[in-house]
Amino acid sequence: MRKLVKVLHTVSASGLIGGLGCYMLILAIAPQDTPVAYAGMRAVLAAIGNYVLFPSLAVAVISGLLSMMVHTPFLDKGWVWMKALMGVIMIKGVLLLVVVQANRAADAAKLIAEGEEVAHQIPTLAAEWSAVGIFMALSVASVVFGIWRPRRIWPSAQAETRAEDLTAETGLARDKQTA
Repeated sequence: MRKLVKVLHTVSASGLIGGLGCYMLILAIAPQDTPVAYAGMRAVLAAIGNYVLFPSLAVAVISGLLSMMVHTPFLDKGWVWMKALMGVIMIKGVLLLVVVQANRAADAAKLIAEGEEVAHQIPTLAAEWSAVGIFMALSVASVVFGIWRPRRIWPSAQAETRAEDLTAETGLARDKQTA
């Protein structure tokens, strides 16, 4: 079960980073010179959001939480909780700022291509680049935490108890150690 969860987590993280990379690439180089081309680009971005980004993110977060359940030592690791926090932030952000906005923009671009005036419904490219860039950075940071697995993100209760026990055994106060 642990190996299956690990494979799911790794593949979904790869899909998420790949999907964000494709999203960025399409934003950068797709033709946007005519309303029809722009509508086509927006439809592709919406499809990436709906069929790559959101499913990959959902599988990554669920498999990450499952890995905490099947391998209980993860519960005491700060890096695991940092990854969980990044996952929660990304669920909200990717769903609301990328997927929903991509779908709205695709719908608005389709209406523009048909001759209607709804340009105010399309997110600005600067805001879109910012959101996608932030989520790419969070995704890469999450993968780095998973590979690097830093020993100390914040002190655990066990580490504090061990430090107190050591201080009690040696009879040294913490302020005397620093002096």
